[in-house]
Amino acid sequence: MLVETIVQKSGIKPTDVVLEIGPGTGNLTKKLLEAAKSVVAVEIDPRMVLELQRRFQGTAHSTRLKVINGDVLRCDLPYFDICVANIPYQISSPLTFKLLSHRPAFRCAVIMFQREFAMRLVANPGDNLYCRLSVNTQLLARVHHLLKVDSSVVRIEPRKPPPSVSFKEWDGLVRICFNRKNKTLGSLFRQKTIISHLEKNYKTFQALQASLKGSVDGNKESEDDISVLACATEDQGMELDGEKDDEDMDLEDGDAGGCCDGSSFKEKLLDRASKLTQVDFLYLLSLFHQAGIHFSG
Repeated sequence: MLVETIVQKSGIKPTDVVLEIGPGTGNLTKKLLEAAKSVVAVEIDPRMVLELQRRFQGTAHSTRLKVINGDVLRCDLPYFDICVANIPYQISSPLTFKLLSHRPAFRCAVIMFQREFAMRLVANPGDNLYCRLSVNTQLLARVHHLLKVDSSVVRIEPRKPPPSVSFKEWDGLVRICFNRKNKTLGSLFRQKTIISHLEKNYKTFQALQASLKGSVDGNKESEDDISVLACATEDQGMELDGEKDDEDMDLEDGDAGGCCDGSSFKEKLLDRASKLTQVDFLYLLSLFHQAGIHFSG
């Protein structure tokens, strides 16, 4: 049975607090309450909230169930160890990154996504569905495809500790690279609009660098950065090969375009975003930083 399989794959311990998103009439909620210390259920439909409360009222589970009537994207989430959810497609990306920005980090989430979204989430470099969503999610978490039903069930485990990188900058780089993911990075980074954008960032960074030293709360910055990805990683319209390219600078492929020097950078410029791993993107970002070039989210 699907409900029992989801509970099993979640690895719930008797001491765990479970966050359930979209409990509906409570079929999964009942199984979660049997396995966990307590369950916090977030439901946007007030009719379902009443149904859920009536179902467990007067039972042994009632004191261990807290029901929140609200929009999960807008409400503050409490502490939880495990998240279990069955969510509609339109909130898949923002919810994924809201969960990944939650602190303290949870142990894992087992979520039923629409199949198309799930396959993009777990795609590997070189796969047709490998995209910005894949890169950003897999930087922050380990993702595993668990079940293939009408939808797809995915397990998400946040990386601990989280990567020490500005996620606004990371997404700024990845957004450019996946603008045309099957073009070489060299052809992307010699477009006049991109060079102009990077030049503006370079001047801004140099002007503000001194005033920013020692003034940033690293943990808060990381949480805010990841939250920004919630509305920036849906990847709709990211494959733009059919559109007219920006006018290119008169440079050869593999030329740094005046941005960076060194054979390592030139080697990366010959690659395509669709083939790069998270490690490759981190390395590329470090090479830009060495040249004093930064990205905006």
